[in-house]
Amino acid sequence: MKRIVSLLIVVALFCSCSDYQKALKNEDVAAKFEMATKMYDAGKYSKAIRLFEQLAPSYRGKPQAEKLFYMFSQSYYKTHQYYLAGYQFESFVSGYPRSEKVQEAAFLGAYSYSKLAPVYSLDQTDTVKALEKLQAFIDNYPNSEYIAQANEAVQILNGKLERKAYENAKGYNTISDYKSALVAFDNFIADFPGTSYKEDALFYKYDSAYQLAVNSIPQKMEERLNVAKVAYNNLVKFKSDTKYKKQADEMNARVETDLQKFTK
Repeated sequence: MKRIVSLLIVVALFCSCSDYQKALKNEDVAAKFEMATKMYDAGKYSKAIRLFEQLAPSYRGKPQAEKLFYMFSQSYYKTHQYYLAGYQFESFVSGYPRSEKVQEAAFLGAYSYSKLAPVYSLDQTDTVKALEKLQAFIDNYPNSEYIAQANEAVQILNGKLERKAYENAKGYNTISDYKSALVAFDNFIADFPGTSYKEDALFYKYDSAYQLAVNSIPQKMEERLNVAKVAYNNLVKFKSDTKYKKQADEMNARVETDLQKFTK
């Protein structure tokens, strides 16, 4: 009995594959559309895509085009082809603004771009683009059922930009480019006032100001020591029991001692 069942499954699969191959070569667009829908419903999205690609030019403007292009977009999304999915969903929204699927398509189009955002250490051009797309969706559909997901995606993407900006600023400190570090940390703190890296940013800003001051030429030392002192005060004001307290206090003692030389 098991052999018979297995044989029937093999025969069914063979027939299905045979029918699919015929549909690919068939000039009958209706038969091709039927097979594409069958492949889509069965979750065979890669096969469906091949048929949709053949059908798309001849179905534009036809009554069934809305269904076809929705399935086409979803098939790219389901196979993780996010550039193509984003493009197709955007085209769907533009072509069928009154569709009942328009909000879903608008969200998935924007969300597809978020899937392309790389890790924070790489170039963040795609992250910025995804944020723009998601913000446009939020602005256009503020009451959508997808708003929570969109906001979550925005938070994740902003986190990548935040980490990138912090690591860039810290990188200047690491290579002893203290002037650039001071500017970068100021920009970072201004751009991300609620950042979880604020304590670290304030310390490394202080460290940059300190290193710049104590290694400065005499003509610029007093001014730079005062800048370092302000940076120290900002750190302990933000968090009096900072994890950097011992090191920061030792550095500040040196700053105070050096400043006394300019008051005599």
